[in-house]
Formats: sequence, C-alpha cells, structure tokens
Amino acid sequence: MSKKVLVTGASRGIGYAIAEAFANRGYTVFATYRNTTDTLSQLPVTPVYCDVSDAESVDALFSQIGDVDILINNAGISQFGTLSDLSEADWDQMLNTNLKSVFLCSKAASRGMIAKKFGRIINISSVWGVVGGSCETHYSASKAGMIGFTRALAKELGPSGITVNCIAPGVIETEMNARLSAADKAALVDETPLGRIGTPADVAHAALFFAEAEFVTGETLIVGGGFGM
Repeated sequence: MSKKVLVTGASRGIGYAIAEAFANRGYTVFATYRNTTDTLSQLPVTPVYCDVSDAESVDALFSQIGDVDILINNAGISQFGTLSDLSEADWDQMLNTNLKSVFLCSKAASRGMIAKKFGRIINISSVWGVVGGSCETHYSASKAGMIGFTRALAKELGPSGITVNCIAPGVIETEMNARLSAADKAALVDETPLGRIGTPADVAHAALFFAEAEFVTGETLIVGGGFGM
C-alpha cells in the first residue's frame, strides 16, 4: 500500500507542485485548501478543506483522513510593509497562518507516526527565514520560527524513527511573488548565481528527497539557486 501524504496549502504554487510530484511518484496524496478546489481537480489527489491555523479544523481534518506517513507543512501567506506600518492583527495573522499551523499539524500527525515508528515531517520555510527580509519582519520571523521548530522537533522525534526537515525556497515564480515588477525580478536574477528565478517544481524535488531520505533530519535546505548565500 502506498504511503499517505498530507500537503497543506496545496491549491496553488509550491503546494500544488508538491502534491503533483508526490501523486506522480505513486503516493496517496491529501491536499488541503481554503478557498477553492478547482485546480486540485486536475490532479490525482484528494482535496480536503482545512483552516490549518485553527485547532478544531485541524482535528477535523485528521479525523477525516486518519494517520499519515508524510506531512508537508506548506500553507502560508506573505505581506510586504515596514514594521511601523504593521498592525497587531497583521502580526497575529502571519504567525498563526505560517507558524501556529506547523505546530497544530505536526502535533496531530506525529501521534500516528510515533505509534508506527515511522514518519516524515517537511516544513516549507523561506530564505528570508535564514537571512531576514527588509520590510518583511513578521514574515521573516514566522519562517525563522519554522526552522527552529524543525531542529527541535527532529531531536524529539528522532528516537521514534521520524525525520523532520525544512526547505527554505529562494525567489520562486508563484502568485506570492506576482507583485514583483520586471525590474525587481531582473535584479533578483542578477543576485542568483544560477541566473534564474526558481520554479515550484524545484521545491517539489527537494520535498521528495526529504521524504525518501532515511538518515537526514533537522536540516534546512535552501532551494534558491545560490540566492542569499
């Protein structure tokens, strides 16, 4: 029987590419969404509604799909603005969506993984969680928190045969970066040693590596073509 994978925030961008890559590899994929399932209908996956920042919604999700072998915490939002312009509501929404969700989903998924003595938890952070991004303090803080969470949980769950790793994408061609102008993108390409913007598929390849690696845990892999070094 194929392993069960849960990908959060899978209706577009990186999450969609990860769900597609795992489905094509023969995994049984459950893909969460909040607003639409239209895109997911194109993939051999099971779409499941979930607000991953809400404990009751996460509990309902796992009651519906049962234990999973691989959890990919991808759901997230971004926002651009100076610290002085951020409201408390902005901060809370960012941390709840990007970081609290990782706590809730990892806690729920790890119960079954511990019982089976097998599991993979893969968290999708950001290069800004490693180096920090100007005018993205709350986003950078949420993504840096994911990296610290990954390292700590890897130590905690390692004795149960569970690996916990993190991917920190660089500049990726997604709707989240649609606000960037052509000049902005050109400047970012110039700062990237490999000379291009990344694709969601680049991140999906890294997720497959962590899912199938047996002796790698607590690591953060920057998938950014050398950006941010």
